[in-house]
Amino acid sequence: MSDEVKKLVDGFHKFRTKYFVKDTELYEHLNTEGQSPKTLVVGCSDSRVDPALLMQAKPGDIFVIRNVANLVPPYEKGGGFHGVSSAIEFAVNGLKVESIIVLGHEQCGGINALLTGDYNNHSDSFISSWMKIAIEAKYEVLREMPSAPLKDQLNSCAKKSVLISMENLMSFPFIQARMKDQTLKIYGWFFELDGGRMLEFDYEQRKFVEI
Repeated sequence: MSDEVKKLVDGFHKFRTKYFVKDTELYEHLNTEGQSPKTLVVGCSDSRVDPALLMQAKPGDIFVIRNVANLVPPYEKGGGFHGVSSAIEFAVNGLKVESIIVLGHEQCGGINALLTGDYNNHSDSFISSWMKIAIEAKYEVLREMPSAPLKDQLNSCAKKSVLISMENLMSFPFIQARMKDQTLKIYGWFFELDGGRMLEFDYEQRKFVEI
């Protein structure tokens, strides 16, 4: 067993001591009553951006979907497997979450691949195919700021991709119904690794502002 895996094993034992030995009430409740999170978070797979850690959430507080670049595909019935869409359906229809947060971040590898085309020469690249969900964000950035430094282009593209995912959420009929009933709200958040700020998309100002 590698040293890194041993660290994870030690971490599990600390977790077990905290929740199953010293303070059993939380997991006894979750075990008997089941989960009932009120918030769905669509986050990135990036190891630096763990939604539960960033928000200091306890077990059972949030339902999390993580994928490359925290993307939400548009609603569609056909095609291949729909892991993200099925998880969204379960959260909205099964768990009856009241909020959905699309959580983007700086220095996203998926956004870098989208903007620079690192994987475009690989016809069998899963990443290249997946990132096409946010292709309009790339086009907008190249139109609006073609001469800007790459870092600024990447941050802008990452924020625009959050908005695309928010729009794609609205393409799901069951989300449309919940929004119409005013029982579900959608938020766009953006975590800045440089400085540790969390931004939220302000619908009125049409821009991201610090929370």
